[in-house]
Amino acid sequence: MSLPYEGHELAVAVADLLARPDNPRLPIRQPWWRQSLALGVPGIAVLHVELAAARLRPWQRAHDWLAAATSGPVTTGADSHPFHGAPALAHVLACAAAHQPGTYARALDDLDRAIAADTRHRVAAAHARIDDGELPALAEFDAIRGLAGIGAHLLRRAPDSEALAMVLGYLVRLTQPLRAGSEVLPGWWTSSGPSGRADSRFPGGHGNNGMAHGIAGPLAVLALAALRGIFVDGQTAAIAAICAWLDRWRHDSKPGPLWPYWITRPQLRADRAEAHRAQRPSWCYGTAGLARAQQLAALALNDPVRRAAAEDALVRALADPRQLAATTDPSLCHGHAGLAHIAHRVTADALPDTARQLRASVPRLLGSLDPHDAGPRRTAAALVAAGPGVLEGAAGVALAALSCSNAAALTSSWDACLLTAPVTYPQT
Repeated sequence: MSLPYEGHELAVAVADLLARPDNPRLPIRQPWWRQSLALGVPGIAVLHVELAAARLRPWQRAHDWLAAATSGPVTTGADSHPFHGAPALAHVLACAAAHQPGTYARALDDLDRAIAADTRHRVAAAHARIDDGELPALAEFDAIRGLAGIGAHLLRRAPDSEALAMVLGYLVRLTQPLRAGSEVLPGWWTSSGPSGRADSRFPGGHGNNGMAHGIAGPLAVLALAALRGIFVDGQTAAIAAICAWLDRWRHDSKPGPLWPYWITRPQLRADRAEAHRAQRPSWCYGTAGLARAQQLAALALNDPVRRAAAEDALVRALADPRQLAATTDPSLCHGHAGLAHIAHRVTADALPDTARQLRASVPRLLGSLDPHDAGPRRTAAALVAAGPGVLEGAAGVALAALSCSNAAALTSSWDACLLTAPVTYPQT
């Protein structure tokens, strides 16, 4: 079953329900909402920017939402991260500037300076932590809160900057082993559970493989930088080291390769862990995000065997009834919209036969957004009622549906924050 209408129709219907930032049904008085790319104003603004760029809705709506996002003090420093505060606001303004060159230049310059200063502090703290032989927190390096996400932003906004070189150098060092007592652990091993907090279910911590919170995020950033001709010492070796880790823990099953979401200390000691056949193949965790990261790595390493394997892994995951049955919501983060979007992005860089198969899977995945043929307006209303945000809400579903449609702006890189954007895109 495919979506019974064009994806841009669903995106427009969602945006029309979120036309005004002063809508009293939205949590406008929540202090976090104005600066949250994941849940609040910046993410909804991205949707309006992309629809305006596609000439489907007026630019004034996008400007209204951008004005709302920048209408108060901007969080910087330790309380900011790629999905909140200065980097989140800079991302959405950069999206607008990509389609309307010269707009928001002063605000972006101010944000760039703040982000560069924060990056220097973050990288210095991370190196000090490594020098002390301590394990990192997930929020130090991941795509949502950490330096992988910051690196993705700098790669787009300031590819020649010292700040980006510092981030890449840190990510290279992150791949070097750390000693914990008598054991040698990967440099990204954390003492917490996957939530980032202490967890009795993870004695000895864990090694996270995901795109959102694990080592796949740094892998994608290092690979994307290499593909754009940006290198620091050890970068190629670091990409290869992460790939070797993923190869070590790959479980080759009949439906296709699977990777555990994470590795526990007992599993590391036993050198054995199997991924669950019914796990979601999502962006945040699972085969979809890992396939994109490994495709980028293979392109960066000029490794045709790994490239074909990564692309085939996604094809097989999207054809596996168990993995698809485990995908039970429409979201961009871990639902059908995210799968359609990643399939669409991987297709653009895939080998011809794989591209054909993935292209055919996108309409079917989008069809899961409206399984009862309710139509774009009713489907949009249900999505907005469940939440308006990007990662788990209506704006993200709408952006994915739009990006997979023929109406999408060809130069769009709104998903740079997800590390799934095209290999090449215009600088802003």
